[in-house]
Amino acid sequence: MDKLFARFATATARITGSPMAFLICVATVVIWAASGPGFKFSETWQLVINTGTTIVTFLMVFLIQNTQNRDGAAIQTKLDELIRASDAENAFMGIEKLTDRELEVLHARCAKAAARSQALLDKAEAERKSRARPKPQSKPKPRAAKPKTRAAAARG
Repeated sequence: MDKLFARFATATARITGSPMAFLICVATVVIWAASGPGFKFSETWQLVINTGTTIVTFLMVFLIQNTQNRDGAAIQTKLDELIRASDAENAFMGIEKLTDRELEVLHARCAKAAARSQALLDKAEAERKSRARPKPQSKPKPRAAKPKTRAAAARG
């Protein structure tokens, strides 16, 4: 029964999410609106569209919820497997089952760790920049004047 319903829900979600399904719904509403004068906009005429949309909406809520539940569980399982196979903390596996308060505590711990990591990155970047800057060179010392030779002294 579960597999049958899952296949039905998936197929229905795929079909009803298609452009063709949307166009069929638009056409239905246009035909209903155009038939209004023929039915003198009676209460029965209004009841037809109200009942139809209510029933379709009611059933679609359950199909959409089922599809989202399965998609969420599949994504969560994939994330758990990535956590398990990596160097990440295994404490993050299954956190979707924690209470709001427990999630807040875990989030605060992650935010603190992220701030520490960012501070280390900023420090490393500043150190890289300081190494890349050329060091100011001192002005070269003026050379001592060479003693003039006798010939140069005689000239001038």
